[in-house]
Amino acid sequence: MTLLRVCGQAVGGGDPEAAVQVIRSEKRLQALDFWLRNPDYLADELITGVVNDVIDESYLEVAERLLTDPEPAWHHYPMPKWFYGAYESVDDAFALLDTYELAFVRRRGAPPKRLQNSFFLTQHGAAMADELATTAVLDWYPRQAVLVHLVAGDDSGSRLKERQYAQEAYALATWGEPIGSIGDQVVRRLRESRGPAVATVGGPTATTPDGNQVGDA
Repeated sequence: MTLLRVCGQAVGGGDPEAAVQVIRSEKRLQALDFWLRNPDYLADELITGVVNDVIDESYLEVAERLLTDPEPAWHHYPMPKWFYGAYESVDDAFALLDTYELAFVRRRGAPPKRLQNSFFLTQHGAAMADELATTAVLDWYPRQAVLVHLVAGDDSGSRLKERQYAQEAYALATWGEPIGSIGDQVVRRLRESRGPAVATVGGPTATTPDGNQVGDA
């Protein structure tokens, strides 16, 4: 629901009347969800954006917090890899959202052609997502989704998957197994970008999303 609210586009004339926003590709939704659930990969994308002069240099500090603050690590949920990369079924989640009239899925096409899934957010769902953004503890998700939207831009689902496959740990992950962390790699890259003092925020030691200690022992 949060990803739909933050990353979804406005609906068009041919869309269901009950909807206000939509993500028109499951591949894009899965790619966005991967970054939401894996702060280390998201941090690396922020660093890339800074290096390529796409986003402001201040986002290096944001990337550092994703690696060293405890909150992102609490919300680190690895995803298994399948044929199209990181994937987990969204059917149960959207069935629940549909029950409460928060969001729903529409599928177009018929076998043998591949179905095209569109994920819609209702007005009620948008209001609940906005309320979530003002709720302590739960407001982490909207804040993280804003960063996901920033790095994803308007790229298609296929393009987002290509970017994620550029990470060796992602590309070499075994089918059906969780995609491994790149926390250590991103910490090193951040140090190269900002100097040796990086990854010591929050005290003499800090913990990356994969549980490794960084900083002074």
